[in-house]
Amino acid sequence: MTAYEYRVVPAPKRGVKERGLKTGEDRYAHALQGTINELGAKGWEYLRAETLPCEERQGLRGRSTVYHSVLVFRRATGAQPVATPVAAEPMAAQQGLSASRAETPAAARPVPGTREAQEIPDRPAPQVTANRGD
Repeated sequence: MTAYEYRVVPAPKRGVKERGLKTGEDRYAHALQGTINELGAKGWEYLRAETLPCEERQGLRGRSTVYHSVLVFRRATGAQPVATPVAAEPMAAQQGLSASRAETPAAARPVPGTREAQEIPDRPAPQVTANRGD
């Protein structure tokens, strides 16, 4: 089974002016296509678009719900999930078989030393806190 990592980026808010594009629909589609192609060139596979609610502050004490459109991408990670045999090891010992499969170390996921320069910056996930007064 393949393991994936995901990336979520905000969808474009406006269309991009381009020669030959007359309508706002065409300009927006061109901006969306540019974002998808840019990340596709970096190895990310477009998965879907989502519109999700987000509670934001409004004024000093008010809150309102705002909806954000985001694009979801994924790509396969280099490491495969490790399956640990539970019942195979005792059976191997009973039958006199070697357990060489269990002795080989699993491939560790490489940890990048420096961050890749990207045109679309990664945004940290917001901290979630529980409000007991609401």
